Amino acid sequence: MKVLILYATYGGGHLSAAKAIEEAINKNYPNYKVKMVDFMQSINKVINNLTVKAYSDMAKKMPKAWGLVYRASRKGPVAEISKLSNKLLVRKMLSIIKTEKPDVIISTHPFSSQMCATLKKHGKINVSLNNILTDFKYHEQWLIKHQYADKFFVSNEKMKEDLISYGISEKKIYVTGIPISQRFLKKYNKEEVLKQFNLKNNLKTIILFAGGKLGLARKNIFMYLEEICKIANNFQIVAISGKNQKIYNKFLEIAEKSNNKENIKIIEYTDKVPELMSISDLVITKPGGITASESLASHVPMLVINPIPGQETENAEFLEENNLALWVRKDEDILEILKNITNEITLEKLKENTKRFSKANAANEICKIIFEKNN
Repeated sequence: MKVLILYATYGGGHLSAAKAIEEAINKNYPNYKVKMVDFMQSINKVINNLTVKAYSDMAKKMPKAWGLVYRASRKGPVAEISKLSNKLLVRKMLSIIKTEKPDVIISTHPFSSQMCATLKKHGKINVSLNNILTDFKYHEQWLIKHQYADKFFVSNEKMKEDLISYGISEKKIYVTGIPISQRFLKKYNKEEVLKQFNLKNNLKTIILFAGGKLGLARKNIFMYLEEICKIANNFQIVAISGKNQKIYNKFLEIAEKSNNKENIKIIEYTDKVPELMSISDLVITKPGGITASESLASHVPMLVINPIPGQETENAEFLEENNLALWVRKDEDILEILKNITNEITLEKLKENTKRFSKANAANEICKIIFEKNN
């Protein structure tokens, strides 16, 4: 069997979900051939590079404007323009599919889903089309020509109810969670992880993520770290700057000036997030669908900061409504919220809630449904 996984690099979530599915297929179905394709890059490199940069710049420098675009793309003129542009790119998508000749298509981005659905509508392809939604609330772009999609994989029961209300058959919708790496299924030795990162066993651990792969950290991330450092006499802080040298250098400067610098660890990019999550008591992060799912899988409560208006704001709303996280709004005192959230009772209550929403096995479950259910 040949499986084609389509993703795009507008934010890291679509790619991360695609990688998680590829990993699960390679593990559980070693005889299957899997190909991951950045469909926008393959269709038109110039358009892809321009649009990825536009998304990054707008989300980082003009988040309110991005929020307006996100909401407008649900319905009305902007949504129609999006549909029209995808129609113009459909021929390129057909070329990709003819070249790869897949038996199954798995899409982690709504635009590739739309293009494939258009091709199915016009009888150009006859391939199983499976959509993986990578946030906690749906966007209407995922549902264009939904009649031609075979399956929808969503993160929670409320999304399923919303899709049914939209008119999608309940038989097509599966509440699996958002796919994350198989490494979040592993059990880690706490002592070994603490030793690996030179962390103490007698202090609770807080992780701070600066931003995503596109460097979407805001300036107040430095203020947040300064405030967090004030409670580092009772906690140890692991601040992860990511692949951004300026943020890393500023983090080091803040840590060095702190009165509790011996309890503050500054890390650049790391591939040990599952290990760090396994020994953490609180994660402070932007509410991307993947990072939130990784925290839930690790049963770690979240303090949500700096959501990008649009999908991340909706994620923050979902996490807060379900008592999985506290959300630090603009101008709110993060230190006061931290003092409240880090008491033993609040942390334990949030931790218990994460267990109810944890879906660490999402990638394996999605693959099982696609490849084995009704086959």
